[in-house]
Amino acid sequence: MLKKIVVLATFCLFINCTDTTNLGNCIQTLPLNVNTNLKYPEMINAQTPGGFAQLSGGSKGILIFNKNGSDFVAFDRLCPNNDCAAAMIFENRILQCTCDKSKYSVDFGGAPQTDGFQCPAIEYKVTKRGDAITISNF
Repeated sequence: MLKKIVVLATFCLFINCTDTTNLGNCIQTLPLNVNTNLKYPEMINAQTPGGFAQLSGGSKGILIFNKNGSDFVAFDRLCPNNDCAAAMIFENRILQCTCDKSKYSVDFGGAPQTDGFQCPAIEYKVTKRGDAITISNF
């Protein structure tokens, strides 16, 4: 019985050993509350699965992406390292900083896709009610 407890305690320690100290330096969500509607002309591309729209707001603008027709995600176009005056560009489901060429996946919560980068893209909460969309911080 004692062996089982020791093995379980050791296992729990290994699970909690991930290093998150550098993530404390990442930019967290910025204050935001944007309301829009899928019927608006600027949202026409976001009406279909895989479609997206770029909106004003946030630090460098907002990208809203239609994942599957009913689920949406939104990201600030500010580079996570805050080292670029230009907004991130979006192509093939990837956000990319033009200054340092770092890439971030919209399918995996803005996770960095470039080696050596730890901070994720800034993600916002998206609430959809009918055609109305609210983008806010979590």
